[in-house]
Amino acid sequence: MSPRLPRRQAERRGLSLWPVGIVLLLAFTAAVLVASAVFYAGWGLLDAHELKPERRIDSKTLFDLVKLAFGVVAGAGALVALVVAYRRQRVDEDGALRDATRLHTERFTTAVSQLGEESAAVRLGGVHALAGLADDAPTRELRQTCIDVLCAYLRLPYTAEADLPENDAEARHDYLALREVRHTVIRLIRDHLRLPLQHHHSWQGHDFDFTSVTFDGGDLSQTVFSGGTVHFIGATFASSNVDFSGATFSGGTVHFGGATFTGGWVDFRVATFSGGTIFFGGAAFSGGTVDFTGATFSGGTVYFVEAAFSGGRVDFGAAAFSGSMVSFIGAEFSSGRVNFNAATFSGGRVRFDGATFSGGTIDFTRALGPAPHGLIPAAGSPLPGGLALAAAWRAGH
Repeated sequence: MSPRLPRRQAERRGLSLWPVGIVLLLAFTAAVLVASAVFYAGWGLLDAHELKPERRIDSKTLFDLVKLAFGVVAGAGALVALVVAYRRQRVDEDGALRDATRLHTERFTTAVSQLGEESAAVRLGGVHALAGLADDAPTRELRQTCIDVLCAYLRLPYTAEADLPENDAEARHDYLALREVRHTVIRLIRDHLRLPLQHHHSWQGHDFDFTSVTFDGGDLSQTVFSGGTVHFIGATFASSNVDFSGATFSGGTVHFGGATFTGGWVDFRVATFSGGTIFFGGAAFSGGTVDFTGATFSGGTVYFVEAAFSGGRVDFGAAAFSGSMVSFIGAEFSSGRVNFNAATFSGGRVRFDGATFSGGTIDFTRALGPAPHGLIPAAGSPLPGGLALAAAWRAGH
């Protein structure tokens, strides 16, 4: 497998430079135009109207003319040297890039082959080698290729611990070894997403594809999603702790659409949603705990459109909804517990239009601020079962 090259770079068999004759002609023309502009500007500043004719010139004037001629020749030579030096620099830079790309490709091929080895230790070496290659990549596209391979490794078929044969020590040993490799990939991604955008090893702004990945743990805490596209579409969170605590979602698109939360603890505590678009549309919350306690929704858009809350616990306790558009339109609450106690609704747009409440507990009893749009039924209509409202909201019903 070889890294993808940008189409423009792949099609360019060599450095594209104009013929030197054309470049020199353009350079001389530009120099003449600049000199003419300077001359006429000086002419105007001196308020000159005409030249004084000289029928005879003295030796000093002749010497000045000779110096002027040599100056013109020297300037022309310097201009030629400048053009040639610039072209040589461009050729050298292009050659250096080709050499760096060739070396990168050789190292990339070796690292990818390590990921296919049976030994978990060799795979770990390949994972670290790919992360190092991403840091040293000569172009952004080559860095993205390394990231793509790391994400693709997580998307490979994977047997979760709960599905292992009983009393099969060898299968469990293989599972633990593979799990260590997978969690190392997640940890390396986390470490690079914690680096500030200006850092030359930061992976912020790149794309990450975790489509249909099974997460049985992993630490993505304190990461910053500030650009690019991050896909958790169809991912499964089935056991252990997957940690997004303190993460910042400030740009780009993060897509949990169709993800299933069936067990374990997915931790979004004190996460910040301040920009970009985050999709939980169509996600299924059927077990375990998804914890948004203390999260701040201050910008961007967060969609829980048509999400299904059918078990487990989803906790928005003490969350602050102050600027984001947070949509629960068409969501289904049929079982489990969804907690909004001590959540503050002070701005933004939180909508429950078309949401259905048929079971479980949806607790707003200690929520603060105005009620979300579409949550409270029209006056005279009974509250749906399981929906508990703040006292101030019940008084207005």
